[in-house]
Amino acid sequence: MKKTTANPAYDRAFEYREKGSADSAFLYFNKAKEVFLQEGDSLGTGKCLLNMAIISTDKGDYFGGQELSLAAIAYFSPWDSTQHVFIRSNYNNLGIATYKLKDYPNALRFYDDAIKFSNDSLDTRVYLNNKAKTYQDMKDYGRALEVYREVLSGTSRNQREYARTLSNIARATWQRDPAAPVLGNFLRALEIRRREKDLWGLNASYSHLSDYYAENSPRIALSYADSMYRVARQLGSGDDKLQALRKLIRLSSPGSSQPYFHAYERLDDSLQSARSQAKNQFALIRYESEKNKADKLLLQKENTAKNYQMGAIAFVALVILSLGLAEYKRRRRKLAQATEKRIRDSELKTSKHVHDVVANGLYRMMKEIQNRIHTSAESLLDKIEQLYEKSRDISYNRPVIPEQAFDVHIRELLGSFPGEQTRLIIVGNGPDIWSGATADVLYEIEQVLQELMINMTRHSGADHVVFRFERSDRMVNITYRDNGKGIEEGTAHGNGLRSTGNRIKSISGSIIFGTVPGEQGLKIQISFPV
Repeated sequence: MKKTTANPAYDRAFEYREKGSADSAFLYFNKAKEVFLQEGDSLGTGKCLLNMAIISTDKGDYFGGQELSLAAIAYFSPWDSTQHVFIRSNYNNLGIATYKLKDYPNALRFYDDAIKFSNDSLDTRVYLNNKAKTYQDMKDYGRALEVYREVLSGTSRNQREYARTLSNIARATWQRDPAAPVLGNFLRALEIRRREKDLWGLNASYSHLSDYYAENSPRIALSYADSMYRVARQLGSGDDKLQALRKLIRLSSPGSSQPYFHAYERLDDSLQSARSQAKNQFALIRYESEKNKADKLLLQKENTAKNYQMGAIAFVALVILSLGLAEYKRRRRKLAQATEKRIRDSELKTSKHVHDVVANGLYRMMKEIQNRIHTSAESLLDKIEQLYEKSRDISYNRPVIPEQAFDVHIRELLGSFPGEQTRLIIVGNGPDIWSGATADVLYEIEQVLQELMINMTRHSGADHVVFRFERSDRMVNITYRDNGKGIEEGTAHGNGLRSTGNRIKSISGSIIFGTVPGEQGLKIQISFPV
C-alpha cells in the first residue's frame, strides 16, 4: 500500500468540518479521496469515504451514509490493527444510518461488528449503548437492560457517561414496568448532568422526566418539556426541538398550545427542505467528481493521439478518437441531462409529497379544530404524531397507508372537513369497495378525495355534499356532487384539481368534471381499476 505524505484538500476538509461547514467539508473530502486514489493510498481513500459517510448520516441522508460506509469497507485492512479505529467507526456509522431507517436487525449486526474491532473501552461502551437503544425501540426491554447493565459495570469515572447509562436504565425499566421505583435514578442523572453542564445529557433527562410525569402530574411534565425545548434550542437540534414541541402541544391547555403548533409546523417543513437539499447537494458533488475524472481521461486520449503523425496510422487514430469523442460527448450530455432530470424530479416529487402529506394534512387538522370546538389536546397530538411519521417517510418515497381499515379512514377523512352548515352524505363506502386495491392506488385515491374536500371548503360555498361509492367487478366508481358554485365552462383548473387528473391517470383511471343539467353545483365522476 503506497502512502502519500501530503494532501492539502484533506487538511482543508478537516478545517471546514471543525467550523461546522458540512457541505464544504464533504466537497474537500471528495477531492482528497481522488488524490489518494491516484497515489494508491487505500487507507487515505477509506478515511475520506468514512468522513463523507458520517457527514451524510448527520445531515439526514441515511441512504447516502450507508452507501459511502459500505464503499469504505473495501479500503480498510482488518489485519492491520492500526486501522481498527477507522473500521469500528465505519461500522458504527452504518449502524446509526440503518437504525434511523428503522432496519433494527441489521443495525444490531453493524453495532456488533463495531464492537468486534474495538479495543477501546470507551468506544465499546458507546457502541453497546447504541445497541441497547435499538433493543429499546424494538420494545425488547429485557435485552436492552442486560446491555445497559453491561455498560454500567464497565463505566469509568466519566460522570457524563455514568449519568447517561443510569438515565437509560431508569427509562427502560419504567417502560417495562410503569410502577417501578425509578424516579430516584432519573433525578440523580439529572443532577450529575446539571453539575457537568452536559447540554445533550440535560436534553435527554428533561425528555425522560416529561414522559415519566405525563400521566400523573401533567404540570410537572409540562415544566420538563419546556426545559427540554429551551436546551434543544441552545443545541440547535431540529429533531429534539420537534420532540419537545410535540410534548408541549400534548401537555398544554387548548388555549395555549396554538403557538407551539405553529412553531412545529414551520420547523418540520424547514427540516424536510434542508434534508432534501443536503441530499441533492451531496449527489451533485459526487456526480461532478465522476464527470471530472471522465474529462481527464478524454484529455489523456487527446494528448496520446497527437503523438501519431505518420500516414495511415495517424489517420486511423484520429478517426477512432473522433468517434470516441463524439460518443463520449453524447454519453456525457445524456448523463448530465439524466442527473439534472433526476434531481429536478426528486425536488418536484418531494415538493408534491410535502403538499400532500404536510400542507393538506395541516389544513385538515385546522378544519377539525374549527368545526369541533371540543377537540382534545390528546387527539390533536396523535394526529400531529402521525403527520410527523408521514413527513419522515417523504425522504424514502414510500406511500403512507393508514393502519385502520381504509373505508373507516376515508369516512373519517371526508367527515373532518364539513362545518355545522354543511351536510355530508356518504353512500356505499364499505370494505368490499377497496378489496384488492394496491397501496399505491389507495394512497392516490386518498389524496384525490382530500383535494376535492379542500376545494369544496375553500371555493364552492356548498351546504350539501354527496359521495357515492360503487364497484362493478374490478372497477370502482366514485361520484361526487355538491350544490355549490360549480365550475364555469372554460375555467382553467387550479393546481389542486389539475393534480387530481394526473393522479387518476397514474392509476389507469378517468375523472370527469361536469354539472347536472338544470341544477346548481358540481358533479365529478371517478373510475379506476383494482
